[in-house]
Amino acid sequence: MKSPTKIAHIGIAVHSLDETLPFYRDKLGMEVSEILEMPERGLRIAMLPCGESILELMEPMGDASQIQRFLEKRGQGIHHVCLGGSDLQSRLDELVEGGVRLINESPEIGAEGLPVAFIHPRATGGVLLELIEDE
Repeated sequence: MKSPTKIAHIGIAVHSLDETLPFYRDKLGMEVSEILEMPERGLRIAMLPCGESILELMEPMGDASQIQRFLEKRGQGIHHVCLGGSDLQSRLDELVEGGVRLINESPEIGAEGLPVAFIHPRATGGVLLELIEDE
């Protein structure tokens, strides 16, 4: 199996981008590269590059958003860690063959426009892991 090559991004659930961005922008000096609106997923995402990684601040767009449900259960904080690499479908096939519980057995297109899939937190020691094909 090809191992991940980097931490592509860290997804952070927030109640409000307007309330949260000033800390990252004004106190940490980070710049927002873009803000994406994904109404089909109920998300607004602010992308903040940090070296070769990105912090993704994710705000729910309504009560049906999965991020809204996460915020209600756990509050603001890290939602997931995304690991970058190549040949995502082969990696997923190997995980399935190894008995690893996945949320997605085949890739979907993520916020960056690249193939992604999630590994269930019960398989990872409690961390929602996203895999992205970015090579």
